[in-house]
Amino acid sequence: MKTKTHIALILFLSLAFFGTAQGTADFFTKADAFFKTHVTNGRVAYKNIKADPSELNELLKMAEKISVSKDNVAEYQSFWINGYNLSVIKGIISNYPVKQPLDVAGFFDKTTYSIGGTNTTLNDIENKLLRGIFPKEARFHFVLVCAGLGCPPIINEAYTPSKLESQLEKQTVTALNNPSFIQVNKNKVKISQIFEWYKGDFEQEGKVTDFINKYKTEKLPLKAKVSYYPYDWTLNEAK
Repeated sequence: MKTKTHIALILFLSLAFFGTAQGTADFFTKADAFFKTHVTNGRVAYKNIKADPSELNELLKMAEKISVSKDNVAEYQSFWINGYNLSVIKGIISNYPVKQPLDVAGFFDKTTYSIGGTNTTLNDIENKLLRGIFPKEARFHFVLVCAGLGCPPIINEAYTPSKLESQLEKQTVTALNNPSFIQVNKNKVKISQIFEWYKGDFEQEGKVTDFINKYKTEKLPLKAKVSYYPYDWTLNEAK
C-alpha cells in the first residue's frame, strides 16, 4: 500500500514531467508559427521583427525556463537548433540595421543568451551543446543558420522531435544539390568554407567529397579538384 509520501512524490514527478513536456510542445508550436510568419525563401524579415519583437521575446522567455535532457535526443536537438536560430535572429535585431553578423563584435563568441536554463553563446550552443555531445551528426551544419547568405537557408518552420530526422535529411540534401552551394565545372569543384572549417565532421567515413556524394544526386567526379569559395556573410534579410 502506497504511503502518502509515495503518492505525493509520484504526483510531483508526474507534474514535473508533464510541465516540461507541455513547455517544449508549446515552445515548438509557437516557434513554428514565428518562422512561418517571418521567414520566406530562406530570408528573414528582420525589419518587421525589429518593429515588433514581442513574439520573439516571448519565445526566448519560454526557452529560458525549458530544460531538456540529452537522453531524449530528438527533443534535445530540436530545442537547441531552434534556440540557436532564434538567438541569431535576436542578435541581429538587437543591433539592426546591420549589413552582416560580423559587423557586431562578439556576435558568435561573446554575446550571451539565457536559454535552456543556462547563459550561453552561439558558438557554445553549436560546438558544446550540439556538436560536442553528438560529434557524429555532421548534418547540424545545414540547419544551424548564422544569418549570412553563405549559410544554408533557414526554413520557415520549427525543428520538432517528430520531424527532426526528415528535416535534417531534407536540408542536407537541399544544400548539397544547390549548384550555388556546390559549384561544379567539369573536374573542378568549389565548395563552401563550412567544409574547410569543420573538415573533421565531414571526414568521419571518408573524404569530404564522399560525404557530399552521399547526398548529391549528380555525384562529384572521382578525381575532382576541390577548392573553397569565399564565405558570404551578407545578411540573409528578406527584401
